[in-house]
Amino acid sequence: MSVCLTGEPAPTEPSRWRAIGRRWGWLAVLLIGLLLFWLIHAALISTQNPNLVPALIFFGAALVPAAFVSLVAGRRLDFGVGMGVVGATALAGGAIGVTTAGFLEYRTLLLMDFLPMVAVGLIEEAAKLIVPFLLVLFLRDRHTGDGLLIGVASGAGFAVFETMGYAFVELINSGGDLTAVDHLLVVRGLLSPAAHMAWTGLTAAALWSVATARHHRKRAIAVFIAVYAVAVGLHTAWDSFNSDTAYVILAALSLCCLISTTHRLAAPRPARARHRVRAYDG
Repeated sequence: MSVCLTGEPAPTEPSRWRAIGRRWGWLAVLLIGLLLFWLIHAALISTQNPNLVPALIFFGAALVPAAFVSLVAGRRLDFGVGMGVVGATALAGGAIGVTTAGFLEYRTLLLMDFLPMVAVGLIEEAAKLIVPFLLVLFLRDRHTGDGLLIGVASGAGFAVFETMGYAFVELINSGGDLTAVDHLLVVRGLLSPAAHMAWTGLTAAALWSVATARHHRKRAIAVFIAVYAVAVGLHTAWDSFNSDTAYVILAALSLCCLISTTHRLAAPRPARARHRVRAYDG
Protein backbone atom coordinates (compact mmCIF):
# COMPACT_ATOMS: atom_id res chain seq x y z
CA MET A 1 0.00 0.00 0.00
CA SER A 2 1.20 3.53 -0.67
CA VAL A 3 0.64 6.63 1.44
CA CYS A 4 0.75 10.18 0.12
CA LEU A 5 1.36 13.23 2.37
CA THR A 6 -1.09 15.30 0.29
CA GLY A 7 -3.98 13.58 2.02
CA GLU A 8 -5.14 11.99 -1.25
CA PRO A 9 -4.84 8.25 -1.77
CA ALA A 10 -2.16 7.30 -4.25
CA PRO A 11 -3.59 5.85 -7.48
CA THR A 12 -3.87 2.08 -7.42
CA GLU A 13 -2.49 -0.08 -10.21
CA PRO A 14 -5.91 -1.11 -11.65
CA SER A 15 -7.16 2.50 -11.74
CA ARG A 16 -3.93 3.60 -13.38
CA TRP A 17 -4.34 0.99 -16.13
CA ARG A 18 -8.00 1.97 -16.60
CA ALA A 19 -6.97 5.59 -17.04
CA ILE A 20 -4.33 4.61 -19.59
CA GLY A 21 -6.82 2.41 -21.43
CA ARG A 22 -9.38 5.20 -21.57
CA ARG A 23 -6.85 7.73 -22.78
CA TRP A 24 -5.37 5.53 -25.51
CA GLY A 25 -8.42 3.44 -26.38
CA TRP A 26 -8.90 5.43 -29.58
CA LEU A 27 -5.63 4.03 -30.91
CA ALA A 28 -6.82 0.47 -30.34
CA VAL A 29 -10.09 1.28 -32.13
CA LEU A 30 -8.16 2.76 -35.05
CA LEU A 31 -5.68 -0.12 -35.37
CA ILE A 32 -8.28 -2.87 -35.02
CA GLY A 33 -10.53 -1.08 -37.51
CA LEU A 34 -7.69 -0.75 -39.99
CA LEU A 35 -6.92 -4.45 -39.65
CA LEU A 36 -10.55 -5.43 -40.23
CA PHE A 37 -10.85 -3.07 -43.19
CA TRP A 38 -7.68 -4.53 -44.73
CA LEU A 39 -8.91 -8.10 -44.22
CA ILE A 40 -12.29 -7.34 -45.82
CA HIS A 41 -10.61 -5.49 -48.68
CA ALA A 42 -8.19 -8.37 -49.30
CA ALA A 43 -11.01 -10.92 -49.20
CA LEU A 44 -13.09 -8.85 -51.62
CA ILE A 45 -10.20 -8.55 -54.08
CA SER A 46 -9.32 -12.24 -53.94
CA THR A 47 -12.85 -13.66 -54.03
CA GLN A 48 -14.63 -10.98 -56.08
CA ASN A 49 -17.62 -11.60 -53.81
CA PRO A 50 -19.95 -8.56 -54.00
CA ASN A 51 -21.55 -9.53 -50.68
CA LEU A 52 -18.46 -8.10 -48.97
CA VAL A 53 -18.96 -4.62 -50.44
CA PRO A 54 -21.37 -3.38 -47.71
CA ALA A 55 -18.92 -4.45 -44.99
CA LEU A 56 -16.07 -2.69 -46.78
CA ILE A 57 -18.05 0.54 -47.13
CA PHE A 58 -19.24 0.42 -43.52
CA PHE A 59 -15.79 -0.12 -42.00
CA GLY A 60 -14.24 2.43 -44.33
CA ALA A 61 -16.84 5.04 -43.39
CA ALA A 62 -16.94 4.31 -39.64
CA LEU A 63 -13.24 3.75 -38.90
CA VAL A 64 -12.02 7.32 -38.30
CA PRO A 65 -15.29 8.64 -36.76
CA ALA A 66 -15.35 5.78 -34.22
CA ALA A 67 -11.71 6.40 -33.29
CA PHE A 68 -12.33 10.15 -32.92
CA VAL A 69 -15.34 9.59 -30.65
CA SER A 70 -13.14 7.31 -28.52
CA LEU A 71 -10.46 10.02 -28.47
CA VAL A 72 -12.92 12.62 -27.16
CA ALA A 73 -14.36 10.15 -24.64
CA GLY A 74 -10.86 9.61 -23.27
CA ARG A 75 -10.23 13.27 -22.54
CA ARG A 76 -10.25 14.63 -19.00
CA LEU A 77 -13.80 15.96 -19.08
CA ASP A 78 -16.75 15.72 -16.72
CA PHE A 79 -18.83 13.03 -18.41
CA GLY A 80 -22.04 11.59 -17.03
CA VAL A 81 -23.27 9.57 -20.01
CA GLY A 82 -22.02 6.06 -20.65
CA MET A 83 -20.73 4.63 -23.89
CA GLY A 84 -24.09 2.95 -24.48
CA VAL A 85 -25.74 6.37 -24.72
CA VAL A 86 -22.89 7.59 -26.93
CA GLY A 87 -23.28 4.65 -29.30
CA ALA A 88 -27.07 5.04 -29.43
CA THR A 89 -26.59 8.75 -30.14
CA ALA A 90 -24.27 8.01 -33.05
CA LEU A 91 -26.74 5.50 -34.52
CA ALA A 92 -29.95 7.46 -33.95
CA GLY A 93 -28.38 10.87 -34.52
CA GLY A 94 -26.87 9.76 -37.80
CA ALA A 95 -30.03 8.05 -39.10
CA ILE A 96 -32.43 10.79 -38.01
CA GLY A 97 -30.05 13.55 -39.05
CA VAL A 98 -29.39 12.22 -42.55
CA THR A 99 -33.08 11.44 -43.15
CA THR A 100 -34.28 14.82 -41.89
CA ALA A 101 -31.63 16.73 -43.78
CA GLY A 102 -32.33 14.82 -47.00
CA PHE A 103 -36.06 15.50 -46.76
CA LEU A 104 -35.71 19.21 -45.93
CA GLU A 105 -33.08 19.78 -48.61
CA TYR A 106 -35.32 18.10 -51.18
CA ARG A 107 -38.30 20.27 -50.16
CA THR A 108 -36.14 23.38 -50.29
CA LEU A 109 -34.94 22.44 -53.76
CA LEU A 110 -38.53 21.99 -54.96
CA LEU A 111 -39.59 25.28 -53.40
CA MET A 112 -36.73 27.44 -54.66
CA ASP A 113 -35.67 25.52 -57.79
CA PHE A 114 -32.14 25.56 -56.43
CA LEU A 115 -30.43 24.69 -53.14
CA PRO A 116 -28.26 27.47 -51.65
CA MET A 117 -25.20 26.27 -49.79
CA VAL A 118 -26.22 28.29 -46.74
CA ALA A 119 -29.52 26.37 -46.68
CA VAL A 120 -27.58 23.10 -46.65
CA GLY A 121 -25.54 24.34 -43.68
CA LEU A 122 -28.61 25.53 -41.77
CA ILE A 123 -30.53 22.31 -42.38
CA GLU A 124 -27.76 19.81 -41.68
CA GLU A 125 -26.43 21.55 -38.58
CA ALA A 126 -29.99 21.65 -37.18
CA ALA A 127 -30.71 18.03 -38.17
CA LYS A 128 -27.62 16.78 -36.33
CA LEU A 129 -28.85 18.48 -33.14
CA ILE A 130 -32.20 16.66 -33.01
CA VAL A 131 -31.00 13.74 -30.88
CA PRO A 132 -28.72 15.87 -28.63
CA PHE A 133 -31.69 18.22 -28.06
CA LEU A 134 -33.93 15.29 -27.06
CA LEU A 135 -31.26 13.97 -24.71
CA VAL A 136 -30.74 17.31 -23.01
CA LEU A 137 -34.50 17.41 -22.37
CA PHE A 138 -34.73 13.94 -20.83
CA LEU A 139 -31.39 13.60 -19.04
CA ARG A 140 -31.60 14.87 -15.48
CA ASP A 141 -27.98 14.33 -14.46
CA ARG A 142 -26.24 16.68 -16.88
CA HIS A 143 -22.46 17.08 -16.88
CA THR A 144 -20.48 19.79 -18.62
CA GLY A 145 -18.61 17.43 -20.94
CA ASP A 146 -21.67 15.47 -22.06
CA GLY A 147 -22.75 17.98 -24.68
CA LEU A 148 -19.40 17.91 -26.44
CA LEU A 149 -19.21 14.11 -26.47
CA ILE A 150 -22.83 13.61 -27.53
CA GLY A 151 -22.46 16.25 -30.25
CA VAL A 152 -19.32 14.61 -31.60
CA ALA A 153 -21.12 11.23 -31.56
CA SER A 154 -24.15 12.61 -33.41
CA GLY A 155 -21.88 14.25 -35.97
CA ALA A 156 -19.97 10.99 -36.33
CA GLY A 157 -23.14 9.04 -37.07
CA PHE A 158 -24.18 11.64 -39.64
CA ALA A 159 -20.75 11.51 -41.27
CA VAL A 160 -20.79 7.69 -41.41
CA PHE A 161 -24.21 7.45 -43.04
CA GLU A 162 -23.43 10.26 -45.46
CA THR A 163 -20.08 8.74 -46.44
CA MET A 164 -21.68 5.34 -46.97
CA GLY A 165 -24.20 6.96 -49.31
CA TYR A 166 -21.51 8.76 -51.29
CA ALA A 167 -19.43 5.57 -51.48
CA PHE A 168 -22.40 3.59 -52.77
CA VAL A 169 -23.09 6.19 -55.48
CA GLU A 170 -19.38 6.28 -56.39
CA LEU A 171 -19.33 2.48 -56.68
CA ILE A 172 -22.24 2.57 -59.13
CA ASN A 173 -21.01 5.56 -61.17
CA SER A 174 -17.49 4.11 -61.47
CA GLY A 175 -18.74 0.73 -62.61
CA GLY A 176 -17.51 -1.05 -59.49
CA ASP A 177 -14.08 0.61 -59.32
CA LEU A 178 -12.82 -0.10 -55.79
CA THR A 179 -9.91 2.33 -56.18
CA ALA A 180 -12.32 5.24 -56.55
CA VAL A 181 -14.35 4.02 -53.56
CA ASP A 182 -11.20 3.60 -51.43
CA HIS A 183 -10.10 7.15 -52.27
CA LEU A 184 -13.48 8.56 -51.31
CA LEU A 185 -13.55 6.63 -48.02
CA VAL A 186 -10.05 7.76 -47.07
CA VAL A 187 -10.62 11.44 -47.90
CA ARG A 188 -14.02 11.72 -46.24
CA GLY A 189 -12.89 9.65 -43.25
CA LEU A 190 -9.87 11.84 -42.57
CA LEU A 191 -11.88 15.05 -42.97
CA SER A 192 -14.88 13.98 -40.84
CA PRO A 193 -13.40 14.98 -37.43
CA ALA A 194 -12.77 18.51 -38.75
CA ALA A 195 -16.20 18.78 -40.35
CA HIS A 196 -19.46 17.25 -39.10
CA MET A 197 -18.02 15.98 -35.82
CA ALA A 198 -16.32 19.22 -34.83
CA TRP A 199 -19.25 21.45 -35.81
CA THR A 200 -21.88 19.39 -33.99
CA GLY A 201 -19.61 18.93 -30.99
CA LEU A 202 -19.33 22.71 -30.66
CA THR A 203 -23.05 23.41 -31.05
CA ALA A 204 -24.10 20.59 -28.72
CA ALA A 205 -21.62 21.79 -26.07
CA ALA A 206 -23.18 25.26 -26.30
CA LEU A 207 -26.66 23.70 -26.08
CA TRP A 208 -25.61 21.85 -22.91
CA SER A 209 -24.34 25.12 -21.46
CA VAL A 210 -27.83 26.58 -21.87
CA ALA A 211 -29.37 23.60 -20.08
CA THR A 212 -26.84 23.59 -17.23
CA ALA A 213 -26.62 27.36 -16.74
CA ARG A 214 -27.90 28.37 -13.31
CA HIS A 215 -27.26 32.02 -13.91
CA HIS A 216 -26.93 34.16 -17.03
CA ARG A 217 -29.27 31.91 -19.04
CA LYS A 218 -29.82 34.62 -21.66
CA ARG A 219 -26.08 34.93 -22.16
CA ALA A 220 -25.80 31.15 -22.63
CA ILE A 221 -28.60 31.26 -25.24
CA ALA A 222 -26.79 34.08 -27.08
CA VAL A 223 -23.58 32.05 -27.06
CA PHE A 224 -25.43 29.01 -28.45
CA ILE A 225 -26.90 31.08 -31.29
CA ALA A 226 -23.44 32.51 -32.06
CA VAL A 227 -21.80 29.06 -32.04
CA TYR A 228 -24.55 27.65 -34.27
CA ALA A 229 -24.03 30.56 -36.69
CA VAL A 230 -20.28 29.87 -36.76
CA ALA A 231 -20.92 26.16 -37.45
CA VAL A 232 -23.29 27.04 -40.28
CA GLY A 233 -20.75 29.50 -41.66
CA LEU A 234 -17.95 26.91 -41.60
CA HIS A 235 -20.26 24.31 -43.16
CA THR A 236 -21.34 26.72 -45.91
CA ALA A 237 -17.76 27.69 -46.68
CA TRP A 238 -16.76 24.01 -46.79
CA ASP A 239 -19.48 23.22 -49.33
CA SER A 240 -18.81 26.37 -51.37
CA PHE A 241 -15.10 25.95 -51.99
CA ASN A 242 -13.47 23.28 -54.11
CA SER A 243 -9.89 23.87 -53.03
CA ASP A 244 -7.56 21.73 -50.94
CA THR A 245 -6.06 24.88 -49.43
CA ALA A 246 -9.51 26.08 -48.35
CA TYR A 247 -10.29 22.67 -46.83
CA VAL A 248 -7.03 22.71 -44.85
CA ILE A 249 -7.75 26.20 -43.49
CA LEU A 250 -11.36 25.36 -42.59
CA ALA A 251 -10.30 22.06 -41.01
CA ALA A 252 -7.68 23.83 -38.91
CA LEU A 253 -10.20 26.46 -37.76
CA SER A 254 -12.80 23.82 -36.89
CA LEU A 255 -10.38 21.63 -34.94
CA CYS A 256 -8.88 24.64 -33.13
CA CYS A 257 -12.37 25.66 -32.00
CA LEU A 258 -13.07 22.11 -30.82
CA ILE A 259 -9.75 21.81 -28.98
CA SER A 260 -10.27 25.20 -27.34
CA THR A 261 -13.73 24.15 -26.16
CA THR A 262 -12.36 20.84 -24.86
CA HIS A 263 -9.72 22.65 -22.80
CA ARG A 264 -12.32 25.07 -21.46
CA LEU A 265 -14.55 22.21 -20.33
CA ALA A 266 -11.69 20.10 -18.96
CA ALA A 267 -12.13 18.91 -15.40
CA PRO A 268 -9.63 20.55 -13.04
CA ARG A 269 -6.72 18.38 -12.10
CA PRO A 270 -6.26 17.66 -8.40
CA ALA A 271 -3.63 19.78 -6.74
CA ARG A 272 -0.26 18.12 -6.47
CA ALA A 273 2.17 18.64 -3.67
CA ARG A 274 5.75 19.45 -4.48
CA HIS A 275 6.97 16.52 -2.46
CA ARG A 276 5.35 13.17 -1.89
CA VAL A 277 6.45 10.44 0.44
CA ARG A 278 5.39 6.88 -0.20
CA ALA A 279 5.76 3.96 2.17
CA TYR A 280 5.55 0.52 0.66
CA ASP A 281 4.61 -2.68 2.37
CA GLY A 282 7.19 -5.34 2.24
